[in-house]
Amino acid sequence: MSATIHEVSTALATRSRLGWAAADSWTMTRRELAHWARQPVQVVVGLVFPVMLLLMFGYLIGGGQGVDGDFKAYLVPGMLAMTMVFGLESTMLAVTQDLGKGVIDRFRSMPMTSGAVLVGRSVADMLQSAVGLAVMLAVGYAIGWRWHEGFGSFLGAVGLLLLLRFAMLWVGIFLAMVAGKPELVQAVQILVWPVGFLSNALASPASMPSWLGAIVEWNPLSATATAVRGLFGNPDAGGDSWAATHAELLAVAWPVVLIAVFFPLAVRRFRDLSR
Repeated sequence: MSATIHEVSTALATRSRLGWAAADSWTMTRRELAHWARQPVQVVVGLVFPVMLLLMFGYLIGGGQGVDGDFKAYLVPGMLAMTMVFGLESTMLAVTQDLGKGVIDRFRSMPMTSGAVLVGRSVADMLQSAVGLAVMLAVGYAIGWRWHEGFGSFLGAVGLLLLLRFAMLWVGIFLAMVAGKPELVQAVQILVWPVGFLSNALASPASMPSWLGAIVEWNPLSATATAVRGLFGNPDAGGDSWAATHAELLAVAWPVVLIAVFFPLAVRRFRDLSR
């Protein structure tokens, strides 16, 4: 009888902890979402900038080296994947600003679940990324891009894009806590942009030197872009390498590896902030 009572009390205590953790995480998420209303210009700029890149490459630059057929059908999925990677910068900026103002230290001193701050940040960023992805899809459709597979394939492509964004989110949170200051985000931008453009988002690896094309094909962004193109039924980058023919596998494996590495690093770094 006492064992049963102990099991019930343990289950209730666990449920209570989970309930408080969920409530605290939702409070932090609402805080992040409230910034949208107070800083609408920043939100609009975040949505408009990738659209401007898409229109610039689609109309002003165009061409698409090594791309057969409609370049826009090739470009839009690549730009969707690139937007998910570039979202790392906004995550870093938000976290470093909170660190610089001492906001995170104040939250840590409150009687709340320690991980709620990170969960709230991640949920808010994923919601913003989902809105940005919807805007990009709508603009792509407006300029003539279409997907040619079923709705299930469409949802699968969206899922892969958001999975990449979720992985980059935790990379951004960790790097932000390492950097500590908003000014140092610029140093990360110097690395993010070359990695973003060193992919098949804008051009086929077949048009590049063989050694460079091999690097491009193994880029996590390239894997997601190629997999998404296949699910959308859009022109792919071609190539018969292992990375090119197993893009969907890599589009899942790369983000999972990044999450497995940077999620625990971010959590550990967060716990060590006050030491």
